[in-house]
Amino acid sequence: MSELSLFFAQNAACDTTEEFAVSLRFKDKEGNPAVWKLRSMNEEENQECRKAATRKIKGKNGTYSTEIDPNEYMAKLMTASIVHPDLKNTELQRSYGVMGAESLLRKMLLPGEFAALGERVQALNGFATDMNELVDDVKN
Repeated sequence: MSELSLFFAQNAACDTTEEFAVSLRFKDKEGNPAVWKLRSMNEEENQECRKAATRKIKGKNGTYSTEIDPNEYMAKLMTASIVHPDLKNTELQRSYGVMGAESLLRKMLLPGEFAALGERVQALNGFATDMNELVDDVKN
């Protein structure tokens, strides 16, 4: 096997999945914390999340610049990484009185749970640095 073949698609590890108990408030039938199933994503999916969280801002003299909303980007990254529970399920969204996966996630979780999930999703997707630093890098 040549050195280059190490990088062929068939030799790359597939998406990583893991289970994570986001909250002690959600219990399974046995009373144990319900686990969420998370997956890694590729850079193409990450770009879709980033693009969806990017806004054009009108500046002086009619010029426009782009700005990424870091909170929106993080919510999109998290929802794209969650396999279970299905945050797009309309019945689940209806039970919380919201529409949309990001809105549901914000409504379901306490702030600390949301932050812990965000850290886990970042680590699963290979982000070793703080998300705010990454957003600053993307802006530049």
